[in-house]
Amino acid sequence: MKKLAVFCGSSNGASAIYIEEAKALGKELAKRQIGLVYGGASVGVMGAVADAVLEAGGHVTGVMPSFLDEREITHRNLSELIIVESMHERKAKMAELAEGFIALPGGPGTLEEFFEIFTWAQLGLHKKPCGLLNVNHYYNPLIALFNHMTDEKFLQEKYRSMALVDTKPEGLLDQFAAYQPPAVKTYIKNESQT
Repeated sequence: MKKLAVFCGSSNGASAIYIEEAKALGKELAKRQIGLVYGGASVGVMGAVADAVLEAGGHVTGVMPSFLDEREITHRNLSELIIVESMHERKAKMAELAEGFIALPGGPGTLEEFFEIFTWAQLGLHKKPCGLLNVNHYYNPLIALFNHMTDEKFLQEKYRSMALVDTKPEGLLDQFAAYQPPAVKTYIKNESQT
């Protein structure tokens, strides 16, 4: 893998461990020569992961919507900064550039980004790994919800297994390296149906 997208919060969170583990992920990405693709902010967990990659000599691509330029405080020292017009363009550009997707702790925006890309994997729109870095057990309630969805037959087990989880960057990146996507039935419209 050459580039991974990381979805995460633009806040620091309630515990210093969120920033510490974001930095650990950034260092591990640089160590493995994997570039970071992320939302482009200089603050919070977003800024911490980007700074750690840069400090370790790695490559960072930020994708920032113009309307969030001041609110999320765009990182001005990135290897590459791409300015887009909308959140939809941001997500599409990150999906295009990345070969996998990791969610660090964050709020509703982080979850929305992760769920969209995870749903695209379920639909067979991509075969890239999707993972949760479960720092400080942050994602335990979400993991329990995934299990509940599976138990209640709203999520097939083969799709449930597509959500990779680890508490440490090394473990999650090792899972990414070994990832084999399950067979997903895709539907292609037959020309005779038009």
